[in-house]
This record gives sequence, C-alpha cells and structure tokens, in this order.
Amino acid sequence: MAEALQKKLQSELEKYKQMQKDVSKSMSARQKLEAQLTENNIVKEELDLMESSNTVYKLIGPVLVKQDLEEAKATVAKRLEYINGEIQRYEALLKEMEKKSEQHREVLSSLQQEYQKATGRAVAKV
Repeated sequence: MAEALQKKLQSELEKYKQMQKDVSKSMSARQKLEAQLTENNIVKEELDLMESSNTVYKLIGPVLVKQDLEEAKATVAKRLEYINGEIQRYEALLKEMEKKSEQHREVLSSLQQEYQKATGRAVAKV
C-alpha cells in the first residue's frame, strides 16, 4: 500500500512541478506584455504631441518609411488595445492556474499525510 501511495505522491508532485513551470512562463509572458504596454504608451504620448504638419517614419526592416500621422496613431491605438486584451487574458489564466495549484497542494498534503501514516504503521508492525 505504501508503494502505491508513494507512486501516486510522486505523480502528483510531478504534475505540481509542471504547473509551477507553466505559471512561471505565463508570468514571464505577462511581464513582457507590460513592458510592451509601457513602450507603446510612450509612443502614443509622443504621437499626441505632434502636429499634423510633422513627418512620421515607421521602421520596416532596415528602412524608414514615411507614414501618415493619423495612420500611426490608429496603429498604436490598435496595438495598445491588443496588448491590454492579452494582459487581461493572462491575468485570468494565472488566476485559474493559482486555483489549480492550490488544489494540487491540498492533494499533495493529504497524500503525504496518508503516506506517512502508512509508513509509520508499517514500521510499527515490524
């Protein structure tokens, strides 16, 4: 019985470790999105300071291409909207992962207690 519990405990522990890796990856991705959001907000502020007579250039590969100011503002606005949506998606994903992680912790704790009881009884019988 103790061996079966140990295998189940080991299996749950592996699942828990994988879940922690997934949480870490999602947190990293969210941080990257936050950095992109900050950068794009700065670009938006700079574009808002410009007048329609100013020239805007967009970097495409190694070339600077002239771009209409309104088009640049619209592009940045769409990018900000997309990034905000992705951040919200990751926040929801992280909340869900935290719930699952907490459930795994509880299962691990109960399995560990059962295993300790089983091994304690086995030692007591000998």
